[in-house]
Amino acid sequence: MFLRVNKLQTELPAPKRRDPNAAAALQELLGGKYGEMSTLNNYLFQSFNFRSKSKLKSFYSLVACITAEELGHVELVSNGVAMLNNGPDSAGDDTGDGGDVSMSPQEAMKEIRLAAGFFSHGGGATPVNSNGVSWNNDFVTTTGNIVFDLLHNFHLECGARLHKLRVYESLSDPTGREVCGYLLVRGSVHAHAYALALKNLTGVEIEKMLPTPNIPLAKIPEAQKYLDEGSHRRLYTFSPADYKEIAGIWGNGEQALPGDPPGELVVVDGMPEGGKIHELVGEPNVFTPDYAPEEMYEIAVKLTKKM
Repeated sequence: MFLRVNKLQTELPAPKRRDPNAAAALQELLGGKYGEMSTLNNYLFQSFNFRSKSKLKSFYSLVACITAEELGHVELVSNGVAMLNNGPDSAGDDTGDGGDVSMSPQEAMKEIRLAAGFFSHGGGATPVNSNGVSWNNDFVTTTGNIVFDLLHNFHLECGARLHKLRVYESLSDPTGREVCGYLLVRGSVHAHAYALALKNLTGVEIEKMLPTPNIPLAKIPEAQKYLDEGSHRRLYTFSPADYKEIAGIWGNGEQALPGDPPGELVVVDGMPEGGKIHELVGEPNVFTPDYAPEEMYEIAVKLTKKM
C-alpha cells in the first residue's frame, strides 16, 4: 500500500511569469516515452508481478522503493506544469465573478503550443507528451525475467536523462529548470542502482557506462545543491520499516559515480524532507473552481469548522 504526504519531494521556486509553452515542454517529462509516467508504471507493474519476492528480496525491494519515488516524481512534474501555466504566486482576490467573458480575457491561449492544456484542463497537467499525445501502456515492459527487466529499466533511466537534458536546454524559467535539475540527480541514482543490481546478477560492470549522455551533473547549476547535500548517494525506502534489503545492492562499500562528489552510497529509511505544494489561485473567468466561487468557499469554511 502507499502513504500519501502533502508535500512535494523538493521545493520548487515560483515561476517568474505565466509560460504555457514552457509548461508544454515540461509535459514531455511527464507523458513522453521516457517520462515519469513510463518510469512509474514500468517499475510499479514489475513490482506487482515480481517472481520469488521472498528469495530475491534485495532486487524486489529496489524496484519497489524506486516505484514509490517515481510516484512523487509524477506529482512534482505535474505541479511544475501547473505552476508554469498558472504564473507567479499571487495573493490576489479570486472571489466574485470572472468579469465580462465576452471581452476575450483568454485570447492569448489560442496561440499556445498545447492549447488543450488550457481548453480541456484549465492549465493543469495530464499524462500527455509535449505534443499532447497520450501516454500509453505500450511503454511498459514487465516480462518476469529479472535481468531483462532491470536492463530495460537501466535503458529507461538513460533515455529519461537524455530527454531531461534536452528539455532543460529549452527552458529559462526557474520552476521548470528546478524540476529538471532535481530529476537529473535522482534519475542518476536510479540508473546507478539498476546498474549495480545487474552487476550483482551478471558480473557485468554496467555502471561504467554512466553517465549516459556523458554530461556531468556539475554542469547543471540547478543540480548543484542536491549534489552538495549528497542526494546522489541516497536511496530512500519510502517506508518506515520495509525494503531495508536494498542495502545489499545500494551499499556494501559501493561509491558515488566518478565525476560526482565522492562518498559511499547510503540507504535512508523513509523519504526526503520535501517542500511545500504551491497554491494555485483560482481564475473565475476560466471557471476554476467556478465563475462565482464564493459559495464554495463558504461551504469549505463550514466543513473546516466541523472537523
